[in-house]
Amino acid sequence: MELVTDEVMKAMSDTESPQGILAVARQHRYEMKDILKRQDKAHLIILETLQDPGNLGTIMRTAEAAGVSGIVMDRGTADIYSPKVIRSTMGAIFRMPFVYVEDLKSSLKEMKQAGICLYAAHLEGAKDYDKEDYTRDMGFLIGNEAKGLSADITFMADACVKIPMSGKE
Repeated sequence: MELVTDEVMKAMSDTESPQGILAVARQHRYEMKDILKRQDKAHLIILETLQDPGNLGTIMRTAEAAGVSGIVMDRGTADIYSPKVIRSTMGAIFRMPFVYVEDLKSSLKEMKQAGICLYAAHLEGAKDYDKEDYTRDMGFLIGNEAKGLSADITFMADACVKIPMSGKE
């Protein structure tokens, strides 16, 4: 432990109003085999080029609350260790296994060979997301905030589902 002045704390922190505690921690390193190895059902979130750090952290936090077993991300996805992501996970980063993959398409093939059914969140989904059976081994594909999922990745899905938005049209 090292005590520092308020001025030093402000210089070390990336926030306007630091909480007064900073830490250095070892980064977790997972591999695909860690994500696919499981004792219970696989319930995965798979992210393609998600850009906003706050969105990534919120997805990780929500995934943990929903019982997701792991998160798979392509290299175009935001840095999970950026301070904004870490803050928005509310500690889920320390409990949720995750992996960045070099080739998302190959990783999806590996998942399918392991018996994982893939659902793509897509505007062209045939059914609403709440009409599918997620009790089996499954992965839920989510794309970039502006562009959605690429055509190649969408094609890998076993089903496309839509997430209806309540509100005024």
